[in-house]
Amino acid sequence: MNVITLTGNSVKDIDLKYTPNGKAVGNGTIAVRRDFKNQNGEYETDFINFVALGGAAEVMANHISKGDKFGITGRLQIRRWEKDGKTNYFTEVIVNSFDFPSKNTKGQNQQQRQTNNNSYDNYGSIDISDDSLPF
Repeated sequence: MNVITLTGNSVKDIDLKYTPNGKAVGNGTIAVRRDFKNQNGEYETDFINFVALGGAAEVMANHISKGDKFGITGRLQIRRWEKDGKTNYFTEVIVNSFDFPSKNTKGQNQQQRQTNNNSYDNYGSIDISDDSLPF
């Protein structure tokens, strides 16, 4: 199974482009802090490239800016090619779903956008009483 989930901050605004047939493609980089300190007592950060397609790419490009915290889930893809006799590799996450903190200040804590087959659904908050919870 090839599944990866990352939470971090956007390194730059998402680069949104369209294919000749009109399909949206969004490229970006997410900075993810490691959960342990190095020998100097500091946290290191990994910078991971990602690609979102279709409606997800458009929503992400419109709502996530440089520095914003967000999360992605997808599959890891490693592209390989040869140039001048040397093998080159490029690793990226192909986004299946994403979420980001809401910029709405009216009490809504988080908005989620899920992608399936290049579409997305908006999941708002649900009011559930504590008596309804099974735990």
